[in-house]
Amino acid sequence: MNNQIVEAISESIAVKERLLNDAGLLNTILEVAEVIERAFKQDKKVLFCGNGGSAADAQHIAAELSGRFYFDREPLFAEALHVNTSYLTAVANDYSYDEVYSRLVRAKGRVGDVLVGISTSGNSSNIIKAIADATNIGMITVGITGGSGGKMKDICNYLINVPSSVTPRIQEAHILVGHVICELVEQAMFQRQ
Repeated sequence: MNNQIVEAISESIAVKERLLNDAGLLNTILEVAEVIERAFKQDKKVLFCGNGGSAADAQHIAAELSGRFYFDREPLFAEALHVNTSYLTAVANDYSYDEVYSRLVRAKGRVGDVLVGISTSGNSSNIIKAIADATNIGMITVGITGGSGGKMKDICNYLINVPSSVTPRIQEAHILVGHVICELVEQAMFQRQ
């Protein structure tokens, strides 16, 4: 058997076990699910942003909420902010890449909406700028990061900082956390038929 494969899987399990044994983080995950549920029940929306693999996670989680997770039900207003490539490339070109999410937050965000910023380092400048603008609007901000939380730890209403400093292991835990939140929100919002 290839030791590299075993090592990668073992590392992933170890990160998830640290997450599982951190009562504070588990409570924050529950709080975030409750915040998102309340927002949806008040006819608010949830916006997601991230870069690279974190953009893929943002789009994945938004799709689970706006489409379906475990069962058929009404859609929820969840959107990943990077999916319009014409907008993304125009703003990055005409302004800067640091502006790509903050401009959409200012255009789409309203008081009581939720912004979820995903960054393994917690230091992505475009995510930090989006969180700052969301805070100014009166949105609720959630950061999903790696262990240190980076700069996001001091500016988010809620921080889920996966206990690792290894990007692939952090991202593997991020999608697990996203799925747990989707499951909790869906169960709270809808009766399974």
